[in-house]
Amino acid sequence: MELVIESADTDVAGQIQQLQNLMAKEVDAILVNPGDVSGLNATLEEALSKGIIVISVDQELNVPGVYNVGIDQKAWAMTSARWLADKLGGEGDIVQIEGFPGHPANVARMEGVAEVFTDYPGINVLATDTGLWDEATGQQVMSNFLAAYPTLDGYWTQDGMAIGALQAVMAANPAEWPVAVGEGRCQFINLWTEVLETNPDFETIAVANPPGVSPTGLRIAYHILQGKEVDVSTLGGVNGLSFVIPVPMTVTNDNLQEAIDYCADKPDAHLLDGIMTDQEVLDTFFK
Repeated sequence: MELVIESADTDVAGQIQQLQNLMAKEVDAILVNPGDVSGLNATLEEALSKGIIVISVDQELNVPGVYNVGIDQKAWAMTSARWLADKLGGEGDIVQIEGFPGHPANVARMEGVAEVFTDYPGINVLATDTGLWDEATGQQVMSNFLAAYPTLDGYWTQDGMAIGALQAVMAANPAEWPVAVGEGRCQFINLWTEVLETNPDFETIAVANPPGVSPTGLRIAYHILQGKEVDVSTLGGVNGLSFVIPVPMTVTNDNLQEAIDYCADKPDAHLLDGIMTDQEVLDTFFK
């Protein structure tokens, strides 16, 4: 079996070109991490028409015939949003820092967060801005929020922006720190422990968003190509073809030491991860 890789940080047009390149090479299966909720649909449907197995990893697409492999992004965001609302006692002024508007994961996450907050009428969302999934941008956005809302009670954010947001709070050092939502990255875990040294009452949450969904998706593609039959009763999602991967770890102050131990020998950029084994893939999703 040959693995062909088209890899570049690109926009929708660039991803469409990459998909066309793969089709020209007459591949049997395509794994793609889409950068838009619908921009690739026509090209993916073209691939399906050529008999190519198409799997969207990490981001769920509502395209008939396209498999999705990833965590439930909406449920992922709802976990930290509900934690935040509960920590605030169901009341307070908060802000939100989202990722790329229009990106499938961001759309699902923000829908989930909004759904949670409808159950907490005392939570007042003062403003939402985009941090573009970038640490420095997240830090600047949070700095602006702290200047505009000096008595902020909490904030919800996601992924690398959480590192920048916490760094902004540390720099501003308000009299009352807002309740923070973090992320499942070793850099954030290390920052968390640093904050606790001077602010022992600090609490946050980190829900892992495992990059291991991609190799898990590759294992799924391999078994489909080998003629294994998918047990469709195990699938879900918007198009009924989603392999939903469990979130490997959710960290709060209660189990922070577990995350510290996990990150002890790993670089800052390492994400809290989980990859399904070959046998787990077979036992969970195939007949």
